[in-house]
Amino acid sequence: MPEERRTYERIVVKVGTSVLTGGTPRLNRPHLVELVRQCAALHAEGRDLLVCTSGAIAAGRERLGFPELPATITTKQMLAAVGQSRLMLTWERFFEIYGIHVGQILLTREDVEDRQRFLNARDTVQALLDRRIVPVINENDAVANEEIRLGDNDTLSALAALLSEADLLVLLTDQPGLFTADPRSNPDAELIPEVKTIDDTLRALAGGSGTPLGTGGMATKLEAADVARRAGADVVIAAGHVPDVLHRIVEGEAVGTRFPALETPLDSRKRWILAGPAPTGRITVDAGAARALREQGSSLLPAGIVAVEGAFERGDSVVIRDSDGADLARGIVRYGADALAQIQGCHSSTIAERLGYAYGPVAVHRDDLILL
Repeated sequence: MPEERRTYERIVVKVGTSVLTGGTPRLNRPHLVELVRQCAALHAEGRDLLVCTSGAIAAGRERLGFPELPATITTKQMLAAVGQSRLMLTWERFFEIYGIHVGQILLTREDVEDRQRFLNARDTVQALLDRRIVPVINENDAVANEEIRLGDNDTLSALAALLSEADLLVLLTDQPGLFTADPRSNPDAELIPEVKTIDDTLRALAGGSGTPLGTGGMATKLEAADVARRAGADVVIAAGHVPDVLHRIVEGEAVGTRFPALETPLDSRKRWILAGPAPTGRITVDAGAARALREQGSSLLPAGIVAVEGAFERGDSVVIRDSDGADLARGIVRYGADALAQIQGCHSSTIAERLGYAYGPVAVHRDDLILL
């Protein structure tokens, strides 16, 4: 029997700078109107829509008449400050054609790493959707520096999918999808219609940076797809100028490269673990512990730990690896690195004796752990 097509009720549409500008220095307003028309049609069907937009810096350059400026962080922040309001006004005016209200949300990494701010952002998104308002999400480039940047809007779109519990993430770009080689230099490159496993070979195919106007490339889209699909969302990478691209994707047509969701949606805390603080250390476990995590959904006990790396504290995020060095999971530790180094390989009943205190019998509780 043919595979049953999934029905999408909540959709995140990420529009990259290359799509916004059509490869020119200016915002391509006629094409933005067409994308909004497609979004409005899905919205009229009762679906929830979120737009993750790039383009604040490009809009700022256009507004100022394309001045010659040094390529510094401060310059980018200044251009974003000028361009963000103009970009938002553009989205607002075009959605207003269809009687749809929009709400602006600007985020930085700090909004993700802090658990309370993550929940606040999630609640804001949900409140907008409850009132049929389309959230328009962008990184807060006017204040973000390298330390608090999410990095690119592909990463931001995966976060939007996590925050909203979306079931579809569409990454619109200037390429038709993921290819077996770089189509710009290899005429034999073929489009990959579906990806079920993201591995190092596939990451090598994705290559490096994208267009000069943007910050992302196919590699960042792969990482975004990997995060979103683990949270229960299908992901599609497609060309933004394909006619009626959003409707065709939602209807299950073979457009671009599709990444099916890996599992059912995660609960709120695990969504934060996946999208939140960058890991600050690594824990290597033996074969028995790895098997218990993979197959039994167990917590990680100190007895299964064979090595501890990094300077992390209780409550930090860490990567858990198997004995072959493969990433197995991410989780929030109950003990800091120094404490874990003292109790690794030991039975949980000896924790208090060795440390003089105990925060419980587990190193990482299964409720604070997500398998990779």
